[in-house]
Amino acid sequence: MTIIQYLGGPTALLEFGTTRLLTDPTFDAPGDFPVGARTLVKTTGPALDAAEVGDVDAVLLSHDQHPDNLDGAGRAYALRAPLVLSTASARERIGAPVRALPNWETYDLGNGIRVTGVPAQHGPDGSEHLVGEVTGFVIEGDDLPTVYVSGDNASLDVVRRIADRFGPVDIAVLFAGAARTPLVGDADLTLSSDAAAEAAKILGARHVVPLHFEHWAHFTQGPDTLRPAFERAGIADRLHRLEPGERIEL
Repeated sequence: MTIIQYLGGPTALLEFGTTRLLTDPTFDAPGDFPVGARTLVKTTGPALDAAEVGDVDAVLLSHDQHPDNLDGAGRAYALRAPLVLSTASARERIGAPVRALPNWETYDLGNGIRVTGVPAQHGPDGSEHLVGEVTGFVIEGDDLPTVYVSGDNASLDVVRRIADRFGPVDIAVLFAGAARTPLVGDADLTLSSDAAAEAAKILGARHVVPLHFEHWAHFTQGPDTLRPAFERAGIADRLHRLEPGERIEL
């Protein structure tokens, strides 16, 4: 049994039997969040707060340096978790309980569940020195579907590398808001709706659950562009666009 509950932004609760994982915790109320000379604006709070989510076995943190992926309340939640799998940079900045999970390295969570770190590119080619290190994840388990969590990835070439190793995947959790900030001009920092549909085809994903496509002002695409993109790609039946707080069993 695999259940995904969408909490808002990049945050979702993934349940594999009795094992509970949380992606990119963001529990703050709406407001302005400075990032250097820029400000990211959060427009909507989470469907559930940290107390309502309760304990998890691990947090899957794509990166810690941007508040739309780890805000103040989310950071407090992550620090209380028994394990946070993330980047080497996050480990250096945060310390315990963060464990660096390099690309293609696998961590055994127990109960037959394994998490592998996979590449993510948070913007156009050559932008890593501007945006910082990010990661994605592939979750596998005995008699469980294979789940890919993209994190803030904008590159279909990266998706192809992951598909070469793990495809086809059963469930693709794709960050899909076509985020843009002045940091990289008019380039997307995350997948657009059309790119998300193409990623699903590359991965051979049977199911797609989009995250990180609403609730922040720097997204240039959102709920109204996802289904048309998947319809144009001929795979609208694979898309599960959840409402905040909604759960789906896949």
